[in-house]
Amino acid sequence: MKILVCISHVPDTTAKIQFTADASALDANGVQFVINPYDEFGLTRALQLNEQLGGTVTAVTVGDASVEPTLRKALAIGAHDAVRVDAFALDPIQVARELSAVALAGAYDLIICGQESIDYNGGIVPAALAEILGWPVVSPCIGFDPAGGRAKATREIDGGKEILDLALPAVLGAKKGLVEESELRIPNMRGIMSARTKPMVVTAPQGANPGSAAVSFTKPAGKSAVQMIDAQDLDTLVQKLHEEAKVI
Repeated sequence: MKILVCISHVPDTTAKIQFTADASALDANGVQFVINPYDEFGLTRALQLNEQLGGTVTAVTVGDASVEPTLRKALAIGAHDAVRVDAFALDPIQVARELSAVALAGAYDLIICGQESIDYNGGIVPAALAEILGWPVVSPCIGFDPAGGRAKATREIDGGKEILDLALPAVLGAKKGLVEESELRIPNMRGIMSARTKPMVVTAPQGANPGSAAVSFTKPAGKSAVQMIDAQDLDTLVQKLHEEAKVI
């Protein structure tokens, strides 16, 4: 089975986020970037399937040369090779279009993305990519078992789970449950050393145009100061919950 795993290059969750002076973009100075956590669930499941069924696992991302360390980490975890589309990731539709060209050129049997990236949290790429390719999509996917040219996939829905029978090739939007956190692969020394020699192909972009653009970014308002109210002063408590917190 040929599996393509889409990797997003995102700020570490512990990073202190700042924006440029005109608030139009993230200020990347001093920010540590990592593999999108949802993509790590997808990459681990892809490696498990490879061990069961054979084939190859290819990591792909859209970005400039600065994303290559993140791709190399995917190689260190176990991906066989990597593809970098040499373009800035501007919006999810543009990214999906660029990824679709890689998918068609490689004739993959399965594409696994994270259900969303933790920087923009849009959750658009898996569905947009499947729509462009004309493939079925399951997102958020918490279970996947292929058999022949079909698969059983489990999707998380409000209040429960939905089990689907689908034809391959398909697109999955991975999240925790597709594998558990305890199953996540961690690069070891051998993997880190082998990642240096594994192939990474840089391809020219298709020139896909973004469908949207960020105008400006603002941080959420800071937390207000804690107000202490006497335990016996219920009238004041009710008033503040009603007029200020607006929870009653």
